[in-house]
Amino acid sequence: MPTDERHILSRSLRHRLDRILGKGRLLTDAASLLVYESDALTHFHEPPLAVALPRTTEQVAETVRTLFEEKIPFTPRGAGTGLSGGALPPEGGGVLIDTCAMDGILEVLADDRMARVQPGVVNLDLSLAVKEYGLMYAPDPSSQMACTLGGNVAENSSGPHSLLYGPTCAHVLGATVVMEDGAILHLGGPHPAAPGPDLLGSFAGSEGTLGIVTELWVKLLPIPEAVATLLGSFADLPTACRAVSRMIAEGVRASAIEALDRLTIEAVESSVFAAGYPKDAGAVLLVELHGHPLDVEHDGDVVRRIFREGNALDIQQAEDEEHRKRLWRGRKGAYGAMGRVAPDLYVMDTVVPRSKLEEAIRRITDICARHGLRLANVFHAGEGNLHPNISYDRRDTEELTRVLAANGEIVEVCLELGGALSGEHGIGIEKRAYMKLQFSDDDLAAFEDFRRAWSPELLLNPGKLLPTPRACAAVKGRAARIPDGEGAP
Repeated sequence: MPTDERHILSRSLRHRLDRILGKGRLLTDAASLLVYESDALTHFHEPPLAVALPRTTEQVAETVRTLFEEKIPFTPRGAGTGLSGGALPPEGGGVLIDTCAMDGILEVLADDRMARVQPGVVNLDLSLAVKEYGLMYAPDPSSQMACTLGGNVAENSSGPHSLLYGPTCAHVLGATVVMEDGAILHLGGPHPAAPGPDLLGSFAGSEGTLGIVTELWVKLLPIPEAVATLLGSFADLPTACRAVSRMIAEGVRASAIEALDRLTIEAVESSVFAAGYPKDAGAVLLVELHGHPLDVEHDGDVVRRIFREGNALDIQQAEDEEHRKRLWRGRKGAYGAMGRVAPDLYVMDTVVPRSKLEEAIRRITDICARHGLRLANVFHAGEGNLHPNISYDRRDTEELTRVLAANGEIVEVCLELGGALSGEHGIGIEKRAYMKLQFSDDDLAAFEDFRRAWSPELLLNPGKLLPTPRACAAVKGRAARIPDGEGAP
């Protein structure tokens, strides 16, 4: 589609959608739509034609059927905390289907350790709701106070504690999904799955390109018997990374190993998220242990020994629950605290083998220094899931060009070291052109065939995840910048 050609919502179509959704549930005014033109990766933006705010599966299905008849593309969206541009409408416009109003915890089966929920339930709210049963919902993205479960499924989100508990897909038992044509499909459920293809496993992480989640069955876990939270301070980030490799090599059963560097510490300790991190440290490691009290005590002793042998400047252990929450407040609030450094923050997401962390950090630092960019690092060190953070001002087009050029080089370095394009933020628009670097033409063709089996008309979140020939050519030509909206149908 030419970039100057846009879809149009006729008056009659708007009236039909109004009847389906109810009064005030279809947003079309410019001020409301402005809120939806980007996700948390703000340098990609595209205004939607309208935003639908359904409250039930039936409303989602009717809305989708109506848009399908008119061949208007549509994109599911949760809380907008995504960091890959995956919840934007396509170039030329489309309708966003915002599921945040579908926020009911419909059923809790405490004895079976599962719950049935709507996709708009905020991640943390589910754990708070089931705490009285001695249960929790384990996946905990850093945005868990805002992100929603439907979006977590779309991106297969993880978080600090996924080192022990795994990503979202390990905790989803079933899903009700609205297909491209408005058909309602039930994948999995509260009972063991029937024989056949694992469609639910394929759906998790599909970034809204296969269907729209309207209900979920999720797994709940017992709150750990014992928890120990330790903080090790180091002279620099490479030294801290060596301690991470030691912990993994010695079999420490950590639930989380998080790393923060000096710039991040400075930002956190100057903000409302201040956690008591040593300001003179070049890096800190936040390590948490969950499990039986004897196991936690043993692994805590091993962590302290590794810290001492690794020349830790200081070692703390949370004395009580309030102290533990304070240490985690700094980690969870790190991205917000970086707002003190510059107007915008590019939060990257790549993966390397844990044994390559030190080399990856060194090379990423060199890339950003060469481009004259301000780099901070806060990441899931236990999984090798890196989050290089570049503070910048998107209004400065020359600086933005340098940021995007550095991003491409960082991706290539991580793949060279045996890593992957993304650990948890997804591909979306941000990395779709780089898919060619990790996957063969045959791989991409298979992905495309699978997507078309679910969405033959490609009306479901078009232009995301899979590259177009133009995008692939741009990467082969070492393009410094992927144009906004490139590759949309």
